[in-house]
Amino acid sequence: MNAQPLDATGRADGIVLSIEDLEVTFATDAGQVPAVRKVGFEVSAGEVVAVVGESGSGKSVTARTILGLLAETATARGAVLLNGSNMLTLSARELRAMRGDDVSMVFQEPSTALNPVYTVGWQIIEGLRAHGKVSKKEAKARAIEVLRKVGIPEPEKRVNYYPHQFSGGQKQRVVIAAALALNPALIVADEPTTALDVTVQAEILELLREVRDDFNTGIVLITHNMGVVADLADRVVVMYQGKIVETAPSVELFANPREEYTQALLAAVPHLGRNSASAGMSERSGQEQEVLVEATDLNITFPGRLGSPSFTAVDGVSLQICAGEVYGLVGESGSGKTTIGRAIAGLNRVSSGSLKVLGHEMLGFKERSFKKVRQDIGFVFQDPAASFNPQLSVGECVAEPLYVHTSLEPRAARKKVEELLEAVQLPAAFAARFPHELSGGQRQRASLARALALDPKLLIADEPTSALDVSVQAKVLELFKELQAELGFAALFISHDLAVVDMLSTWVGVLYRGKLVEEGIGNQVMGDPQHPYTRRLIASLPVPDPVEQAIRREAFLKTLS
Repeated sequence: MNAQPLDATGRADGIVLSIEDLEVTFATDAGQVPAVRKVGFEVSAGEVVAVVGESGSGKSVTARTILGLLAETATARGAVLLNGSNMLTLSARELRAMRGDDVSMVFQEPSTALNPVYTVGWQIIEGLRAHGKVSKKEAKARAIEVLRKVGIPEPEKRVNYYPHQFSGGQKQRVVIAAALALNPALIVADEPTTALDVTVQAEILELLREVRDDFNTGIVLITHNMGVVADLADRVVVMYQGKIVETAPSVELFANPREEYTQALLAAVPHLGRNSASAGMSERSGQEQEVLVEATDLNITFPGRLGSPSFTAVDGVSLQICAGEVYGLVGESGSGKTTIGRAIAGLNRVSSGSLKVLGHEMLGFKERSFKKVRQDIGFVFQDPAASFNPQLSVGECVAEPLYVHTSLEPRAARKKVEELLEAVQLPAAFAARFPHELSGGQRQRASLARALALDPKLLIADEPTSALDVSVQAKVLELFKELQAELGFAALFISHDLAVVDMLSTWVGVLYRGKLVEEGIGNQVMGDPQHPYTRRLIASLPVPDPVEQAIRREAFLKTLS
């Protein structure tokens, strides 16, 4: 390693990472496939560099190259200089020594990054002892210290907890603690907030900012969330098809993107208050329309297991969804929004109160009597890959509701499937493909086609775009708006992304711990929230503008104090 002068924190001053002419190719049956082409950028101590782009742009491959974590089928050329050492030329033993001491990684999914059979303390301690001669007592003290620094309450007690005993946000904090344990010069964070609620995401971003400031750590942030980039990054590297198309300081890039691809990427990001579906509205548009869903003091309770108490997921909720209306239901994980959506579709049982769906009472309903109602309800799931049968073609998956609820002949069903695929802007030829042969956005379009197969009066969309890239998300949301306007179905749109809900929904309800704490016209709820939780939820949402986001960040921090 190069001998650079140390600053006040003990960190080598200057550049900690320098990537030069990096090329990565993968060997496949079809030949060599280039994933990264002539990529080069630098990261200084105490600097956050965001590498952004859509899926397949090469950003995650670049990140893994920094740690020497490429697959055996990959070939890398060029130079990845970390504190002066070229990661591409080191032996496996030398790479293990560098990981943890010089560079650590925060993975996208903490549940898979943490071993479920060991306590989180053991996992941090094991990393410490693998990189130096330190006693178990000293290592445990260090583990407790880093858990405290990342905001884990009662770290002396929770150091002995297993991963499943932590929430999603706390698990991500534990992963960051493990990355910090050896005080590395560089942290590579690969989509560290993708699966988190907006309030938890804001807390994790604040934690990463503190890590940068307190430890003078360089951070490579891999993400497709431009709001996160605006909130945290000092400099941005934009990648497309394995190449860097633009590099600029964060404020400059958002204010004046030069390249056409960067402009399109930023234009695709939903922005709270812009293109609002309820812009100019002062009263509910569906007041004179038929009420399709009516919940009155709705309660849904799940029984406890092995002596544990029962859990109330939905607590006294009253709401209405009118014909032709898009009702946005927002809230964090565990707020009860998906439970309500599934209850409307007859997939969850109502415990007490009343839930009328298309005139049918769901309290104590019988499946046989509800079957005719169900054909008027479409459901778009969060993960279409999991909701499609992998053994059936896309056409067969889309046609499934037709075979279950109608007596259409196979030829007529095939024609209907072709029409549905074309309606969601997919070629009719895609009917012969299998789900795994479609991209994420294409699968979600096919899922929307299946939901519309029976011309439903009501569509339930549960986080339908949360796993999609921003540009793909924008296309799916625009398609959803067009189809809803054309076909006139009512929709319950469930999401934790307020900007997406604002773009689609005229009427919005906010759930918190099973209770409906606020409800109203979208622009009024988003623009002038009355409940403290709604204000916190809106303040925590990062917007794709570094200047505006700095102001919003201060507002969010005030909600925590």
